[in-house]
Amino acid sequence: MLQGLQDLGAAYLSFMNPMTLLYGLGGAFVGIVMGILPGLSATLAIALLTTLTIKLQANDAILVLICSYVGALYGGSRTAILLNIPGTAANAASCADGYALAMQGQAGRAIGIATSGAFVSTLIGVVCLALFTPTLAEVALQFGAFEFFWLTLFGVTMSGSIVGGDPLKGWMMGLLGLLVAQVGQESLYAYNRFTFGWDDLAGGIGLIPALVGAFGLAEVLTTLADPIERKIADMKDSVLPRWREIVVYRWTVIRSGIIGVLTGLLPGVGEDAGAWMSYAAAKALSKEPEKFGKGSIDGLMAAETGDMSSIPGHIIPSLALGIPGSAPSAVLMAAMIIHGVQPGPMLMIQHPHFIYEVVAMTTLASITILLFGLFGVRPLLQVLKVRRAILMPIVFLLCTVGAFATASRLFDIYVMLAIGIGAFCLRRRGYEMAPFVLGLVLGPLLDKSLRRGLVLSDGNLAPFFTRPIAMGFAAVTIFTILLYVPPFKAAVKGVTGGAMAMLKSLFARRA
Repeated sequence: MLQGLQDLGAAYLSFMNPMTLLYGLGGAFVGIVMGILPGLSATLAIALLTTLTIKLQANDAILVLICSYVGALYGGSRTAILLNIPGTAANAASCADGYALAMQGQAGRAIGIATSGAFVSTLIGVVCLALFTPTLAEVALQFGAFEFFWLTLFGVTMSGSIVGGDPLKGWMMGLLGLLVAQVGQESLYAYNRFTFGWDDLAGGIGLIPALVGAFGLAEVLTTLADPIERKIADMKDSVLPRWREIVVYRWTVIRSGIIGVLTGLLPGVGEDAGAWMSYAAAKALSKEPEKFGKGSIDGLMAAETGDMSSIPGHIIPSLALGIPGSAPSAVLMAAMIIHGVQPGPMLMIQHPHFIYEVVAMTTLASITILLFGLFGVRPLLQVLKVRRAILMPIVFLLCTVGAFATASRLFDIYVMLAIGIGAFCLRRRGYEMAPFVLGLVLGPLLDKSLRRGLVLSDGNLAPFFTRPIAMGFAAVTIFTILLYVPPFKAAVKGVTGGAMAMLKSLFARRA
């Protein structure tokens, strides 16, 4: 415990220099701008900045990416409040009450609430990140190839069943990501798979070009195909946060912060899930639920707290298990790998101080969004005046440069274009890209775990189902899939309903 506190203190001190602070401010600024612009996302911000920070020191580059991650989700609340358009998907829950407050002439107050909630909730998540990540990493050291196979499969299953409205579409995209990840030479014997005699495919599909295409180019095409122009709500009142409201709604902040962290721990569950679950819990427990959707301070505080606290929650499984919790954390994990830091159970052995450095980075990110929230709201909103016909070509150029810069291969630009156009067409038909990204990132680990497990067991599948931890993950994965089979779902609902009725009758008798 004492050693952990010393490492944490050393991590904070290591970032107390002007250049590092400037990197943090720059990353947060870019993230907020990307979040403010409707149609762009935190994933795109991290993907583009990964290519631009490739020459920086690992700690500086990852600091920039974490600050941009936090900044993008924070910036998305600006357009949710002023335009009724969520800057990122995670800010959708803020639209109803945030825009309603803006229409009542309280736009500045709503932005102040979002700022204070984002700052406090990120700090709640940072505490959980510092407490739970080392413990989870030690537990993960007990995992072998059999356990990691089911853990990765569970991550894809969860992302498919929770992201979007159609679980079948989500699972299909997750499987497509797993399939694309198998292209190239396999890990044990360097045998070419799915290359069709094309030498450029022997090296596999580059992660960064694929991510930039799936989110960057697809976002550009989607925005240009469906432009939305709305009038910005007037912001005449002060944007300074009302810290008194933090005290008044302290239980909402604490509850939503915990819910956000817990949803972040689930692989594939996006930040929007943390926001919506926190919003639903706040409405269910509110003394004035009729105000929700009509300008409720409680509702806006819950939504902003839930999505921001999920960021550290997503980073926890990324660091401890090597399983990204969301699409942005998947890109962040890929950037860590590019910079020589391999997330997973061995992280505490190979880079024992890195977890505490990430805690310090996330704390610095929360401070930067507070500074921009206090002093930079009005200047930053000027970016909304840039016409999309000018902005989107610039983003496309950055996507092209980013895809080429990582390996200096023209083939990577073709990959970015192909995946971007395909992602655009799929999104128009209701297919989400988050499961695809999860499948793409987890594919190599799933393949390696399956093949290594078969080698260790001499081709016997029994250890995948008989080892205790593997058995638990297998049961949860299969149960999750079966829940979407109507007869099984009806049977489970009947059993749980009967059990609840028995418990109610038992308590009624005792009373």
